[in-house]
Amino acid sequence: MGYRIAVVGATGNVGREMLNTLEERNFPADEIFALASSRSVGRTASYGDEDLIVADAATFDFSKVDIALFSAGSATAKTLAPKAAAAGCVVIDNSSYWRMEPGVPLVVPEVNGDALAGYAKKNIIANPNCSTIQMVMALKPLHNLQPIKRVVVSTYQAVSGAGRAAMDELFNQTKGIYVNDLPVKEQFTKQIAFNVIPHIDDFMDDGATREEWKMAVETRKILDPDIAVHATCVRVPVFVGHGEAVNIEFEHPVTVEEARKAMKAFPGVSVVDYRRDEGYVTPQEVQGEDNVFISRVRKDPTVENGLSLWCVGDNLRKGAALNAVQIAEKLVADYLPKK
Repeated sequence: MGYRIAVVGATGNVGREMLNTLEERNFPADEIFALASSRSVGRTASYGDEDLIVADAATFDFSKVDIALFSAGSATAKTLAPKAAAAGCVVIDNSSYWRMEPGVPLVVPEVNGDALAGYAKKNIIANPNCSTIQMVMALKPLHNLQPIKRVVVSTYQAVSGAGRAAMDELFNQTKGIYVNDLPVKEQFTKQIAFNVIPHIDDFMDDGATREEWKMAVETRKILDPDIAVHATCVRVPVFVGHGEAVNIEFEHPVTVEEARKAMKAFPGVSVVDYRRDEGYVTPQEVQGEDNVFISRVRKDPTVENGLSLWCVGDNLRKGAALNAVQIAEKLVADYLPKK
């Protein structure tokens, strides 16, 4: 006998990837429910060879399922996650709404899987921001070597992180430029085709964007409250796959060789780092991959005990769907009653 699983937001980019990942990893599920807003009711969502009929998440009886994977945005998470949790279902939410809520674990299983021990306080578990997940996967083995004092990161984030309509906008603008059509801006504040936009999410009073704020506060909650993080988050004209240039300052010296060895040994991380043409990994190459890939590891001589590295990952997989499924896997392995 297996578990009963619901995927909320099953028709979106991440929701579809959640269904794919559950099937690919042979998650012990007896029954899968595909849920979405009323606009999508009656459509189908693929789960392996099955076509699931999409039901209305707002009226669904969550007492029928053990775990619900949410990828439907903060507004839905705010109203629907507590309802599902009160019905006895464990919610794993991909939105930003619950991440900094006291009593809600914010989890990357390889990094702080033991935080799941507190899941029953609210029956809600938060999936971190895609760019945070990717970065802490690289930072954790290094922090185990020597405590990290400060991180400065610049991200190069794919448009899929903003949803399917954002991917369509990049495609349509790119196609239109070749036939002299004026680019139409709906999802982004500026033209995204053949451009980069240093603006993800809303601006805050201090000049940072909320995406940059998320990377700082989430890293401290997941990894260590004493780590200072300064981020600049940039949207780039790539469909899938985030890149990050990460500069790290340690309390004590760490050599390039020690850093490479530690990251190579860490689950879910691959190091591809050769100082020659093509000796590094790019976002295009990690589409469909589960691991986070590290390249360009080098000493930073401008600060004491500094290293820099390049980090890439599939933002729809480890940055969202895969991490949520891994949380569910650890839940059923270590915390939920056996089926």
